[in-house]
Amino acid sequence: MIMCFSSKAGLLAGRGLFSASFLLLLLCFSLPATAEDYQIGSGDVLSITVYGYDELKTKARVSETGSIEFPLIGTVQVGGLKTSAAAGRIEELLADGYIVKPQVQIYIEEFKSKKVAALGPFNRPGLVELSGPTTLLELISKAGGLHKDAGETITVTRDTEGGQQQIITIDVKKLIEDGDAASNIPILGGETVAVAKGEPPVCYITGQVKKPGSYVWTKNATVLKMVSLGGGFTGMAAESRIKINRVVGGKKQELKNVSLDTLVEPDDVIEVPESFF
Repeated sequence: MIMCFSSKAGLLAGRGLFSASFLLLLLCFSLPATAEDYQIGSGDVLSITVYGYDELKTKARVSETGSIEFPLIGTVQVGGLKTSAAAGRIEELLADGYIVKPQVQIYIEEFKSKKVAALGPFNRPGLVELSGPTTLLELISKAGGLHKDAGETITVTRDTEGGQQQIITIDVKKLIEDGDAASNIPILGGETVAVAKGEPPVCYITGQVKKPGSYVWTKNATVLKMVSLGGGFTGMAAESRIKINRVVGGKKQELKNVSLDTLVEPDDVIEVPESFF
């Protein structure tokens, strides 16, 4: 059986650390879920063809009970089946006294509205409506992207055909930073997608302050604020020779003789040296 559909990934509004070029890279990995994975539900409109029998071409809306009407064989139950399985069921019924070795194709003409619960630090958490097979990256995009407080794992919970619950854990770094296609799983509707909350970003202050250590970074935080959180300078501090050690693009940078109103960034290490005098 052959099944085709088209899908475009929306722009992923990722966490603040993602550059524009990196977001473009993500779109390259936002591949559509195969339509054969799509589970047919009530309200879907199916376009069904039988190879070599144009007179049997049918467009049918799935009823609330999950059934459609098809020429020759009458009522067919397709609700809850994947598109490939539904095509196989129609082939079996046609082969039972009607057509020798029928080949059936099912296309989704219209997708019914399916919803997914996006929970946790998304930019727009809540119920997300899907209009067909959707990848995890596309769902993240529909939910406004990941918030800067997002953690390192995404948990997808779905019900299987056997009534059991399946829990899939996705590594955010593999999905987004490494572009792992296998992590970009199809989202079919009805799942709960939860993002773990990450630890708050911190800065570190060492040297001649009264309480060296790590402190929570906040927007527009300055060297002076971090020194204050560290209890202030000791009497031995060289206030004019403060350094910031920072990692940019995987490379270490050292900013020397920074002023107290210099803005700090997450994971900065602020060094307050000892005065020579």
